[in-house]
Amino acid sequence: MYSIDTSIYKRPEELLQNLIRFDTTNPPGNELPLMQYIDSLLTSAGFETTFLAKDPARPNLLTRLKGRGDAPPLLLYGHADVVTTANQKWTYPPFEGRIADGYVWGRGALDMKCGLAMMIASLLRAKAENLQAAGDIIFCAMSDEETGGNYGAKFLVEEHPEIFKDVKYAVSEFGGYTMYIDGKKFYLVQVAEKQNCSVEMTFHGPAGHGSVPVKNSAMSKMGKALVALDEHRLPVHITPVTEKMIKIIASHLPPPSNDYFNRLLDPAQTDEILEIIRDKTANFFDPLLHNTVNAIIVQGGEKINVVPGEVALYLDGRILPGFSDNDLIDELRQIAGKDCDIKISMYEAVKSHIDLKLFDMLSDILKQKEPECIPIPIVIGASTDAKQLAKLGIQTYGYLPIDLPQGFDFMKSVHAADERIPVKAMYSGTDAIYQVISRYEK
Repeated sequence: MYSIDTSIYKRPEELLQNLIRFDTTNPPGNELPLMQYIDSLLTSAGFETTFLAKDPARPNLLTRLKGRGDAPPLLLYGHADVVTTANQKWTYPPFEGRIADGYVWGRGALDMKCGLAMMIASLLRAKAENLQAAGDIIFCAMSDEETGGNYGAKFLVEEHPEIFKDVKYAVSEFGGYTMYIDGKKFYLVQVAEKQNCSVEMTFHGPAGHGSVPVKNSAMSKMGKALVALDEHRLPVHITPVTEKMIKIIASHLPPPSNDYFNRLLDPAQTDEILEIIRDKTANFFDPLLHNTVNAIIVQGGEKINVVPGEVALYLDGRILPGFSDNDLIDELRQIAGKDCDIKISMYEAVKSHIDLKLFDMLSDILKQKEPECIPIPIVIGASTDAKQLAKLGIQTYGYLPIDLPQGFDFMKSVHAADERIPVKAMYSGTDAIYQVISRYEK
């Protein structure tokens, strides 16, 4: 399908185009053809590769750039699957990988085939230039991140932990992109993420015939709980990473913005200030200062003329580092009341220890390219494969530097129609990853 040209590392946007053209929509994933293409590039350049798979159609690909042995291995990893494009209206076909208006367009352009392309291009360049890093550089292209990693990161961590032996640090998604506040350019480097938690709330009440008004029904109790959750945030929590992030931002902003951000750190004022700065930040900070829930599914009633005696509400919960599912239950009861049963149906606890040892080096790489930029550590509200690697004590940095223009909302573009990345960002991002490889030390 593609000619194998190992000099493609000089054209990272072309490499990204090629990756986008493999439809790896998950489900079903079908990552094998894309992995075979990556394998051909790496082996043609002289790398030795390994496939590890729970399902042969959904393999994970590994290789290693041998280092000098002066530092532990550094892991670069990313996922090859993408989310659906169903019922979305795209300007260009989502798997065409077209370049237009200075962007590469297509599903996965941001999440995260751009990152795979940056890593592969960096490895190919390192091989071509005979770079020998302080430690081995392990590269892993993974399947199945978008639906939990059962065929990818989770499978590798549980069934093949030996491949990550001695690894302390990793580079992957979800950070590295730019955000502007009052004209100041911040690079967001992910160092932690919130924990997934699915919650089931069950409401009970009198059943009866649909022709007779029923007061205090299960359905009305659920309605009151939904209104309460819509009108009230869960309690404010200032976690260490978010505190550091906000302090850095405030120190670089003029009045009155700097005052607003400093006041975010006062729990008595946080929610009020979030409303004031909403237009500046598109509410980016809200989920970083609260545990959150969103109502997703309602179940109840089987027949139109029977008032149900029981209804269920299913919530997508996201819990800050350092908190647990029990904390979320307690907070939900404070707002939704005690007139229901609350059960956790799924909870993925993530180790809360955060190691910022590599942050200064990663920041310095960005500042050497753009002296006026301001790198900041962040917790993200979404979930990535980092939670699986954390089980082995590996600290992941979300660091795929993507230089976006002012007004481009990264989070609104991920998983949406017209996902795209600036061509120039592929070059600067790839060079940043290469600098990580060359500058990495213990």
